[in-house]
Amino acid sequence: MAFGFSPKYLQDYHLFNLDKEHFLVLITEAAYKLDWNVSLVSETGFIAYTKFSWSSWSEEVTVKVSNGIANIKSECTGNQIIDWGKNKKNIETLLSQFEEVKAVLTQEEIETKLIELRQSFALKEDDILSKPPSTSKEKITDFFSVFKPSEGYYISPILININLLVFAIMLFSGVHLLLPDSQDLVNWGANFRPVTLDGQWWRLFTACFLHVGIFHLLLNMYALLYIGILLEPYLGKTRFLAAYLISGIAASITSLWWYEFTISAGASGAIFGMYGVFLALLTTNLLDKSVRKALMTSIAVFVGYNILNGLKPNSNIDNAAHIGGLLSGLIIGYAFIPSLKQFENKAIKFSTIGALTIALLISSFTVYHSLPNDIGKYDEKMEDFASMESMALEVYKLPEQTPNEKILVEIKDRGLYYWNENLKLIEGFKELDLPLPIREKNAKLKEYCELRIKSYELIYKAINEDTDKYENEINEYNQKIETIISELADK
Repeated sequence: MAFGFSPKYLQDYHLFNLDKEHFLVLITEAAYKLDWNVSLVSETGFIAYTKFSWSSWSEEVTVKVSNGIANIKSECTGNQIIDWGKNKKNIETLLSQFEEVKAVLTQEEIETKLIELRQSFALKEDDILSKPPSTSKEKITDFFSVFKPSEGYYISPILININLLVFAIMLFSGVHLLLPDSQDLVNWGANFRPVTLDGQWWRLFTACFLHVGIFHLLLNMYALLYIGILLEPYLGKTRFLAAYLISGIAASITSLWWYEFTISAGASGAIFGMYGVFLALLTTNLLDKSVRKALMTSIAVFVGYNILNGLKPNSNIDNAAHIGGLLSGLIIGYAFIPSLKQFENKAIKFSTIGALTIALLISSFTVYHSLPNDIGKYDEKMEDFASMESMALEVYKLPEQTPNEKILVEIKDRGLYYWNENLKLIEGFKELDLPLPIREKNAKLKEYCELRIKSYELIYKAINEDTDKYENEINEYNQKIETIISELADK
């Protein structure tokens, strides 16, 4: 069982007395017998993709012959971490089929098939098996190469490093490693409708670089690494960065539109956007047919699984951001096709990116200014409530030598006035669309204000009549007030 990034299994097969070309005939025939998709055949070897099934996720099998030895490699094309023995089984199956073909084919049949095989050989300049590693995936040779920008893999490691750096700074500031506090996430720039709509639109961007714990970060960075090494070589640096940022902000605006009270953070919206871009490209002829078939299946399964997983109740997954990122990525991918066909044409490239950016700004502006922000209005009103409560309670701060006439004026014109104003304020909350916990809190606040009013009225009467006959009743009100204050503190 292989484990790691793009799990693979390698095995050498010694040709012994078998001629190189005759070996290629037999091993290629074995691949065809297994109904594998052979995408390239050359004098050096061949590349094939296994069929997708429960036991195989369309792995890439490479056979490269040199100095009397065939280097056979089976590697996962999907983003699984463990191959559960699939790659080893692929090579064992191929070699077993090879032995069967070798035992059945006559020398005359082999010679005939060799003539046919030579006709299908790729040209030397197109034989990628005879060249140094050309893909970013093959250049990831050790742990540190994941974080190092290189040709064809430049923007991806920079984005990974930024996400890791932001998380590290959050940890040093005191944010929890596994389960960050909601308020910490908001303080660091998470997307939360009440504050995002309160003029803090920049959260649509900053939320894309925050993560809810180390596991959330690692899963997202693995997915970004995988899609980065596959997609960035096709898009180039500028298109890749533009697609990432545009789809990330589109994901944030989708989350803002869908959720009223959910705190959203993470790079997954942007990452799903990149998967959407790649899915769009996989439906075109820009990639080899065999490669398209292999990657389409594995990526579609990955995307589908994560979307369905996000639909589970209480999953705590921002599925709106995933779907918004994915759909925007599909649009971006199809929009990029003309510029990818003329890769060096900067006019087409930048005009496409410009048009996509303008479309994002217009749609984001429209959504941003059309969404209600009742929580934001409620928070503003609660600031007024706290201010008036403070002024109403100032009667308790009067010096002991204060004349009764002045105390009575303070109770009537200041205390009772502001408690009644707060009561009106709470009544006005009924017009706002607020969640149940806040409505329950408002009911307690209303009871609190009513008790304060009754208490102040009795205190006024006691002072005005110069009597202590209301003392027990006043104490009862005060006890009820203390109980409500305690209950509100626990919410």
